[in-house]
Amino acid sequence: MEKLKLADLKDVKIKDPFWDRHTQLVKSEILDYQWRAMNDQIEDAPPSHCIENFRIAAGESDGEFFGAVFQDSDVAKWLEAVAYTLAAEPDAELKKRADGVIDLIGRAQQPDGYFNTYFILKEPGKRFQNLCEGHELYTLGHMIEAAVAYNQATGERRFLEIVCRMADLVADTFGPEEGKLHGMPGHEEIELALVRLYEVTGERKYLETAKYFIDVRGTGEKNYFLKEMEQEGFRNIFPEFEDYQPEYSQSHLPVREQRTAEGHAVRAVYLYSAMADLADLYHDEKLFEACTKLWDNIVQRRMYVTGGIGSSGILERFTTDYDLPNDCNYGETCASIGLVLFGRRMAQITRDARYIDVAERALYNTVLAGIALDGKSFFYVNPLEVWPDNCMERTSKEHVKSIRQKWFGVACCPPNIARTLSSLGQYIYGYDKHTLFVNLFIGNETELELEGGRIRVSLETEFPYKNTYSLRIHGEAGRMTLALRIPDYAVDYRIFQDGTEAVYTAEKGYAYISGDFSGKTLEVRFRSEPRFIRANPAVRADEGKVCMMNGPLVYALEEADNGANLSGIYLDTSTRPAMRLDPELFGGTWVLSADGYRIAADSWAPGELYKEEKPKFLKTEVRAIPYAYWNNRGKGEMTVWVKEWI
Repeated sequence: MEKLKLADLKDVKIKDPFWDRHTQLVKSEILDYQWRAMNDQIEDAPPSHCIENFRIAAGESDGEFFGAVFQDSDVAKWLEAVAYTLAAEPDAELKKRADGVIDLIGRAQQPDGYFNTYFILKEPGKRFQNLCEGHELYTLGHMIEAAVAYNQATGERRFLEIVCRMADLVADTFGPEEGKLHGMPGHEEIELALVRLYEVTGERKYLETAKYFIDVRGTGEKNYFLKEMEQEGFRNIFPEFEDYQPEYSQSHLPVREQRTAEGHAVRAVYLYSAMADLADLYHDEKLFEACTKLWDNIVQRRMYVTGGIGSSGILERFTTDYDLPNDCNYGETCASIGLVLFGRRMAQITRDARYIDVAERALYNTVLAGIALDGKSFFYVNPLEVWPDNCMERTSKEHVKSIRQKWFGVACCPPNIARTLSSLGQYIYGYDKHTLFVNLFIGNETELELEGGRIRVSLETEFPYKNTYSLRIHGEAGRMTLALRIPDYAVDYRIFQDGTEAVYTAEKGYAYISGDFSGKTLEVRFRSEPRFIRANPAVRADEGKVCMMNGPLVYALEEADNGANLSGIYLDTSTRPAMRLDPELFGGTWVLSADGYRIAADSWAPGELYKEEKPKFLKTEVRAIPYAYWNNRGKGEMTVWVKEWI
């Protein structure tokens, strides 16, 4: 079956009361802020030096390389976000700035096509010798994605030609043939990028190189990265890799035999995204079966209610089934972005809405929580419980930040959020010759080309606070099919066409309805009341607790609304939470309130640490805000999971 196509961002105009405040920030604030961060112009922020690294590599500035081995990738993701922004709305000044960076990258490129400022400046004789840690292929992957996006947005080929020269070098260097390197990336990303490069250029060797990197992973009598470390003169870039475990890079087994999500969470979901792409293009059933099993393992046993993944603060990794601690988890923003990319691909291939259910959950919660409402500070780690006083350096919680940061020494998440928000229009619809799939309920106007002709789709909604949207089709596409997602939280799902209830067929989470919809308006309605959610008892951190959700939004308690010591609160779940609009909060936000009890602080005398008597409880009203917006009022306690009053 043909993989669903995505809308061209040039043809998507988002106008949505929930998302506008986030997507419009990309152009108005985020891109400029991140540009200044990459040029070390943000006061009291960790230095980046990534633009200066390219100037030094191009011979236009003096100095030494500074930053992480993958520092170039921040520039790449920023350029990709710029490309998506330009696709939606041309901007001469923004394009001039991006063109200057692209030209700088070109001037830093070596005669054989190679460009990576770490290895040009710091270890010029070590290229492709430390694939485990070197990140050359990972960084190139992000550059390729940016170049493809820039070509599609502007029609210009300069950036594409730059990355193709290095992609050619990679294709000539790696492969199964004798005389080539038989290695693969330590940090996956280039695999999915090479697929995109193949799709835009038609050059088969890019696709074959991506397939080779997938096929060779986890094969051989001894792990490739362990053999690499045995080379004479090998030196670890990262000290923590001295006791290397192949599971960390998903290289412990051939990919078609993997069934559980292991290792570094970002690496994993980037790998799985590429596996899905290649399974589709090569009709590889065994590879796709692995994708399905890995997806199920993540979302059924290793994913937070917010769509966060990767529970360990050590090595940013998956651990074991149901190990989902709240106050020391990692839940890297980039990992949730990768999960969204994986889910979108799986939905395109299978036409199964369960993948969009998860992608939506991650977008509305963990991805949005990674950036402040002003676009100028960021979370790398996304815990579900924070007590600021114990987020101390040199403890098990030193990775947990109680307030968003201006920038990071390792700053992969901020530009990743920018490229995700600026490409949001590609997640709303999928389509084939005759069928339009409505995946996300985001207000927009979009033009698409179906076999019957070009159409313009208008979607209007106040989702997620109101569970209804109208869909109007303009144009002369003739008879077509609409596949409207029925979200997993929807009750009493109904479709009305010009005021009359329509009959639909439900399949894999979509409501299918066919007809000639030219000039017609459909209204979709469903119920999704605020609700209490409980975790599987095997999730030991959440046993005896509940959290609150409304639609895809997870809600959190903050100290600003409920006072200190949130762990002393119990929720009365005998009545549903109530929802109301607070017009003053964050420019207008719907909050939840619920009945509860809290332990009376005066049950303990001063200095009394333990005692036998039962505590006293006071009745209280509990107030919760969307998890995505926590910490926008300053430092304070936060929790998602709350003890249940029984």
